[in-house]
Amino acid sequence: MTDYEQELETTESELAVVEIELQDLQERRNVLLDKIAELKAILSQQEDCKEQQNSKAWDGTDFPWTPALEKILRSVFKLNSLRPMQRQTMNATLSKQDCLLIMPTGGGKSLCFQLPALVDKGLTLVVSPLVSLMEDQQMALEHLGVPSAMLNAATSKGDLMRIQDDMVKPNGELRILYVTPEKLAKSKRFMNRLEKCYAVGHLARIVIDEVHCCSQWGHDFRPDYKFLGIMKRQFPGAPILGLTATATIKVLEDVKKILSIPKSLLFKASFNRPNLYYEVYEKPSTQKDFMDELYRLISRRFSGQSGIIYCFSRKDSEEVTSDLQSRGVKAGCYHADVDAASRSRVHRMWLSGEIKIVVATVAFGMGIDKPDVRFVIHHSLSKSMENLYQESGRAGRDDQRSDCIVFYRLADVARQSSMVFTEMTGLQNLHGIVRYCIDVSSCRRSLIAHHFGEMWDSSHCNNMCDHCDKSRNKGSIEKKDVSKYCVDVLSILRAAADTDQRMTTAKLVDAWYGRGAASLKVKSVAVPPFSKETAERVLAHMLIHDYLQEDFHFTAYSTICYIVPGSKAKLLQNNSAKILMDFQVKTAKKASVDVPNNSSAVSSPSATKPLISGDSSALSVSKRTPSSASKGASTKEKPKLVIVNKDKSFLNDSTSSVSDQASHNKDNTKQNCVLKKSSTYPNSKTATNKQTDDKFNGLSIIDNCDLNFGDSDEGNFKQIPKKARRTAERVHSAKKFEKSVSAISSLNSDRRPEKRKKKAYSYFPESDSDDAEDQDSDRKRMKQSFSEIQTGNEVDALVLQQDPPKKHGPIIVSDEDDD
Repeated sequence: MTDYEQELETTESELAVVEIELQDLQERRNVLLDKIAELKAILSQQEDCKEQQNSKAWDGTDFPWTPALEKILRSVFKLNSLRPMQRQTMNATLSKQDCLLIMPTGGGKSLCFQLPALVDKGLTLVVSPLVSLMEDQQMALEHLGVPSAMLNAATSKGDLMRIQDDMVKPNGELRILYVTPEKLAKSKRFMNRLEKCYAVGHLARIVIDEVHCCSQWGHDFRPDYKFLGIMKRQFPGAPILGLTATATIKVLEDVKKILSIPKSLLFKASFNRPNLYYEVYEKPSTQKDFMDELYRLISRRFSGQSGIIYCFSRKDSEEVTSDLQSRGVKAGCYHADVDAASRSRVHRMWLSGEIKIVVATVAFGMGIDKPDVRFVIHHSLSKSMENLYQESGRAGRDDQRSDCIVFYRLADVARQSSMVFTEMTGLQNLHGIVRYCIDVSSCRRSLIAHHFGEMWDSSHCNNMCDHCDKSRNKGSIEKKDVSKYCVDVLSILRAAADTDQRMTTAKLVDAWYGRGAASLKVKSVAVPPFSKETAERVLAHMLIHDYLQEDFHFTAYSTICYIVPGSKAKLLQNNSAKILMDFQVKTAKKASVDVPNNSSAVSSPSATKPLISGDSSALSVSKRTPSSASKGASTKEKPKLVIVNKDKSFLNDSTSSVSDQASHNKDNTKQNCVLKKSSTYPNSKTATNKQTDDKFNGLSIIDNCDLNFGDSDEGNFKQIPKKARRTAERVHSAKKFEKSVSAISSLNSDRRPEKRKKKAYSYFPESDSDDAEDQDSDRKRMKQSFSEIQTGNEVDALVLQQDPPKKHGPIIVSDEDDD
């Protein structure tokens, strides 16, 4: 190749990079322009709200119907006052004005049309998406003596004729009629009767509940809601009242166009529910561990209290219900496949207090009227911020302290994305809730407010979220550059693509840590120096910022979500972008003791497991759990197992004084072990000497003069706690490396060997070789060994020939069982 040819190739490569950068800049420009348009729309909407609410003093009490409204409020609904935005909405709809009302779940939207329906003459038509919701409201109205009815597929012919006849009478008694949007869209006969009702002046107003369902930009779009666009054209004199708890600026503008009400008034109550405490927990990786945590949370923090657990699928809800019932928890299951009679029974028993917890899919909850729901727990993250806000809003309607908890794990993101990716904004909405879950510093209310286009000062949170709660030991926030680790992720994906292999998030994490299929491992990619949970958080960050993206493939039975490089991946690989993330730097402090929730006042919660934390030396995830906090344990890790070969260890002196404690143990002649029970972790043993605690920060110690790995009698290992019996060992002696592998393999051979990872590492504190290459290899092996030990990867027991170098700090070893 000539110099000119080489220069040409170089120049073309540089141009290709520039083209990529220009493309990214254009995409970035479009994003910023969209953001500017969105912010202008938010500001405009806020100004319009102020002008509309002030222009005619809609909250005034000088309207001609005010005396009747106040009288009916007290005599029929047994209330003495109205909540914010209720009076304004009632005055507007009674003035025949089209209006939209955004009010939090439990804020009293239904009263905004029920009370006006009794003030003026005529029929109020209410379009509602769920039959169960209509049934609940109609039963409540009947109990209050309000003439009301409902039309659905189960309505008898006789009732249908009676209702339709009453609709066309000028002085008909019926005041509120509930129908589904499907009824309007598919029944020409009903629409004909509705036209006659309007013609005789008997149609007072049209109420559309869950009005966000009209818009394809909404989180719960329903095609039949599109039919409602003809209502204003067919009945121009009937005011429309649209109700929702969750709608963004884009959704509201779309709704106005669809319903042909561009000049409608907008009343917006604050999204803030000051009595709700928002928090996110790291979800354990196995169902058993999750259920253990969930049970501890319910039995200790919410003992005897009423709550809802939302699950991703019907199968999940059945499994969670069955597990809780087996532990003595009064719980019932509710989802679409449960027969109607059983669903009604569960609902009734929950309302009466016979069962405390309903485990359900999102099919449960709309319109429920139970004020004392003390907690709403999401088994998996919701599909959008709107869903999360609406579902968690079913807690604390009595204005008493209630908790809204999300259990988050990256694996659940893939499950949700496979369900929502066909929706117009499904993935965009899902990424919004992922952003909420992985955030480590922002006020939860601030994140919710930003999503819904509201201003929020986090100082007003009043310690009512896990990030603002001053009683928690959160430490400080540090911003760290994780770009090089993200480039490693892209290298793994590129290598997989080169061999025509697809990667799920689980496979990607395994390959990153050097586990899983050999064909997916990349030699040039080092094991990251942080925990698996932090690795998942980095992947989630890359996903929601377009450095990664989902790639969906269909099978005969399911849709699989794979991960591929995103639109910004090339920028990262060309060093044209940096990825900075916030991490918590924890400080040592004792956790507060968990106490039962006091529903009579808003109080600070106990210390519970945060989603993400970090330390000053490496990116990491906190291992502390809700259960450990509720036991009043220190934030220090539970003791882990370490085996130290005493003849070359500083522990020789510190433990010899208590070596006689083991002499009374049965068959102790071959076991030169120092063992003492740990009160913090009853299933383990620990040395209590102060020097040991200072050096190893609470690690369990089995100090053994001669490990006798090669002996047929593994008496030494009989003293090791079962939870520490894994195959992965760290051996600091080349001499005993092979014997260790053999002994550990033998030890685990009869305990589900298919679950064991036959793996051992040899660690050389100082290389015996004079060869520079060997010394370099030993140093790398040492670094990898400590890196994996510190992050707890596949290891429960550590064997030391001598003391670890001080620069590596305390050795943290996982204490989870494989079973």
